[in-house]
Amino acid sequence: MVYLTRVEHFNAAHRLYNEQWSEEQNREVFGKCSNANWHGHNYELHLTIKGDPHPDTGFIFNAKTLGDLIKDVIVERVDHRNLNMDVDFMKGKLTSAENFAIAIWNELNPHIEKNGAQLHCVKLYETPRIYVEYFG
Repeated sequence: MVYLTRVEHFNAAHRLYNEQWSEEQNREVFGKCSNANWHGHNYELHLTIKGDPHPDTGFIFNAKTLGDLIKDVIVERVDHRNLNMDVDFMKGKLTSAENFAIAIWNELNPHIEKNGAQLHCVKLYETPRIYVEYFG
């Protein structure tokens, strides 16, 4: 089994806010991240797939094709957007890094499987010091 990781970057804004809670409770739990005027991140997405190299190419997945897929399915839909308001696959969800990583997995997994590989991990850096990993 071989693992291949592709890294992409994008910028997006969001607000951590639970509509069932008061403003005070949101500020207490989410701090500055509950700012009504949003805040943004320079996200770094590491997408790792796994599989066996194809005998004709030596690839588990063409890296350029993988990059194009990530750009088309994720980056073009989230880059310079508001995750709470502009991103269809985040509608109705708290826009935590954890939920965002799960949503990215759900959006990409069918495309990866269709092309004969398996999605292994979505690693999403929200800041240089904070990241989440999701393994499905």
